[in-house]
Amino acid sequence: MPRTRSLAWSELKIGIVTVVAIVLALSLILAVGGEAGFWWQRYPLKTRFNDVMGLKPGAVVRLSGKEVGAVTEVKFAGMQVEVSLELSKDVRPLVTTDAIASIGSLSLLGEPIIDIKGAQTGTPLDDWQYIPASQSRGQLDELTTKASKGIEETSALIADIRAGKGTIGKLVTDEALYNELNKFVTSAEDVTRAINQGKGTIGGLMQDPAAYQSLKASLENLQAMTARINSGQGALARLINDDALGKSISNTTANLEQATGKINSSAGTAGKLINDTQLYDRFTSVGQRLDQLMSGLESGRGTAGQLLKDQQLYENMNKTVVELRDLLAAIRKDPKKYLRVSVSIF
Repeated sequence: MPRTRSLAWSELKIGIVTVVAIVLALSLILAVGGEAGFWWQRYPLKTRFNDVMGLKPGAVVRLSGKEVGAVTEVKFAGMQVEVSLELSKDVRPLVTTDAIASIGSLSLLGEPIIDIKGAQTGTPLDDWQYIPASQSRGQLDELTTKASKGIEETSALIADIRAGKGTIGKLVTDEALYNELNKFVTSAEDVTRAINQGKGTIGGLMQDPAAYQSLKASLENLQAMTARINSGQGALARLINDDALGKSISNTTANLEQATGKINSSAGTAGKLINDTQLYDRFTSVGQRLDQLMSGLESGRGTAGQLLKDQQLYENMNKTVVELRDLLAAIRKDPKKYLRVSVSIF
């Protein structure tokens, strides 16, 4: 009997040690499996979402990208879904009333997690209080949505190309446009071949050393001319670099502006001639009278008009002038014959 009791106590000790070892192992596994510490080092909080995107108990909770806890329960609360979670007490000062909880993604497989954006402002939350939630979608979900939109846009683009819309669509579906493009490429190849063979101006410039040397000499002359202008040589250089000449031109321009201003303000003869309506009317009247006078002369009216138009009157006047000239010549030749002076004395 004593031996039997001894064996029973030994087995009991082994069982107790085994249970303690299992409990310690489980505790270590739970502690090592997350960074929130043991259960006495955590505190509970809650949050609510309209859509948890497949979130399950045990999901990771991160604060600014660092794992600080885990989800303990996911259940409905009316039309929303309430999520219970446990966080490490070390982060309590950062999880305040200004913090924001959202649904994120743990990996490319899209496993949902809780992302908390901490805040140093606000009041730290007590146990079982609610973290303000953001209904924004996770980064991977947004990426998937953008990828889907991109695929849809690409599909629509391909459909437009197949339908012949746009330049690429016409190029793909329009046989005439394809033939024109093919002809253009062929023409470009012919031009390139001609240039390589030295044909044409460009070909000659590329293949003819003399043409190259001539162009080089022209460029050198242009550089020399530019250097002379920069150094102040020649009339063009003086026009560009001479300050006195520039001032003279500026003064001339200013004087011209002043003269134009005086003319516009009716100052001086030219200004009155341009802007005075009465003077303009007088000049117009004089012009009209001159036109009438010239018309009368051309039509033979008046003495001057008849003198211009009447051939007989012209010949008579010409004859009279000739006879008067002959008479004056005869008087000069023999004045006694025509001039007789008698003197009588009483």
